[in-house]
Order: sequence, then C-alpha cells, then structure tokens
Amino acid sequence: MAMLGAGLVALAPLHAASPWSVRIATAYLQTTDGSTNKAIAVDIEDKLIPEFDISYAFTSHWSADLVLTVPQEHEVKVNGAKVGTFKHLPPTLLAKYTFTPIGRFTPYVGAGVNFTLIFDDDLGGAKLDSYSVGPAGQVGFDYKLADHWSLNADVKRAMLRTDVKAGGVKLTEARLDPWIYSLGLRYQF
Repeated sequence: MAMLGAGLVALAPLHAASPWSVRIATAYLQTTDGSTNKAIAVDIEDKLIPEFDISYAFTSHWSADLVLTVPQEHEVKVNGAKVGTFKHLPPTLLAKYTFTPIGRFTPYVGAGVNFTLIFDDDLGGAKLDSYSVGPAGQVGFDYKLADHWSLNADVKRAMLRTDVKAGGVKLTEARLDPWIYSLGLRYQF
C-alpha cells in the first residue's frame, strides 16, 4: 500500500496544470501624440493590431508576460499635414500579479519594460531614433470559459518616445506613449 501511495505522489505532477499559456487578441493602439516642441504637433494614426502573448507562471500569483505583435506601419502628420510613415515593432516584457479568482473572474496587474524597434522611417528628410525603451504597465482580467480557455481583456500603457531629427538637428521629441486596449482568448496548457 505504501508503494502504491508513493507511486501516486510521483505521478501527481504529470497532471498539474502547465505554467505556460498563450493569448491571441485584437488590440486598439491609441497614441497620445505629444511633442516637446509645441510648434510641431505630431499626430500618429491610431489603429487595430493583432497581439500575441506568451506567459509563464512562476507561482499561482506571479508570472511573466511577453507581449508581441507583427511590425506596424503608421502614418505621421505634423501640424495636420501628412509627412510620411514609419514602422515599429514593440515587444514588451511584464511581471504580472494575478489576484485570487472570484468565481470565473481573475483580475491582474502588471509592470515591466517596452523595447520598441523603429525602422523604415520615411518622413520627408526627418529621421527617428532607431529604438525606444520605457516603462509599461497593464491591468486586466481573465474570465474562464472552459478548462483551458479564458476570455481576456486588458489595458496596457507604454512610454514610447523618439527624437525627430532633420539634418542631424533635433526638432522635437515625439511622445507617443500609447494606450493599448485588448480583447482576446487565452489558452492555458
């Protein structure tokens, strides 16, 4: 009987939930369109984007989220006139605290860092920095639909800033600092 008990204890981890989950979502990226030079009103188009997250749970409350998307192209206007486009890829790494579930509802908060690669800037002679690093945060929830599936909604904010230069001279610092509103499905392995 003791051997049977020891065998069951040894097999228990095989049936434990995996620490890995993925999320596929549609996100609305809304930039704040700020600028340090008030004479240069920078306006970056808002848009719907795909989002893909990979999460690893270290404990029942703490996890790491890697937030990914595909490269995005944005139209840029200055003082209302289109001046060109640029592309960016904004991976974000967040430490997430998940609260104790309330029935099927599980809220969470997170904080971390956003590293945005900026490339293919075509701004009529002006150039942007090639990257931006800044803090990021999130608040959201999962609503359990079935054993492995949850509906997920969250709001993220990232500090995304880049110098705008022409002829090597800084014209302004564009403060895009986007809000990202996401709705998607999470699969817990």
